[in-house]
Amino acid sequence: MAVAPIPPLRRRTGSVSAEVAAHLERLIIDGALRAGDRLPPERELAAQLNVSRSSLREAMFELESKKLVDRRQGRGSTVTDLPRGAAELHGSLADLDTELAYATELRDLVEPRIAQLAALRAVESNLLSLHEIIDRSDEALGPAESMALDIEFHTLLAHSAQNPLLVTLCTMTTEWTRHTRVLSHRTPLGRRVSVHGHTQILRAVDHRDGPAAAAAMEQHLREVREISTR
Repeated sequence: MAVAPIPPLRRRTGSVSAEVAAHLERLIIDGALRAGDRLPPERELAAQLNVSRSSLREAMFELESKKLVDRRQGRGSTVTDLPRGAAELHGSLADLDTELAYATELRDLVEPRIAQLAALRAVESNLLSLHEIIDRSDEALGPAESMALDIEFHTLLAHSAQNPLLVTLCTMTTEWTRHTRVLSHRTPLGRRVSVHGHTQILRAVDHRDGPAAAAAMEQHLREVREISTR
């Protein structure tokens, strides 16, 4: 099995192991690393990322606890597939003729709870990744890039809740509400609303305030709907 290429790590100022975990988690979420991909050996990967093996080892323990990688003696580390329960749920729902209104209703039910759990459970690597998305977000971006960052923010937030089934639900509602997202990112106002909403949610997550994070998500979803129907 070929070893997956790993792009360089952009260092910031936080914990080295958290930065490594955040970097690899983003690659998995973005699809740059796919299920079944084998990571380079520990010594080689540490050298590629210019970090110590102990920092890399801590990061890999975190990714393993999140069920994003499978680490086995003598076989190295591989990117995992969806957990079985999540995969079965996705398969059973993927072929349904889903109405947008149903998906929007599901999003209203699920995403505030995701935000609340993220505020309670997010670890440092999650927060680093979420802040990076906010740093890259701007109303001056084009609609496609803005929407991609929107989806990445919500996906990373779901990962921060530390529940793989919620990640699957978030992924499905993202696909079912893609048309609404396109409409909400077509204007600078829509993109501004998106960035503002994400910033408010992340502020609550940073403060470990679950109710405030849920309320910020509810407000964000309301504002997005209003923009999409104009």
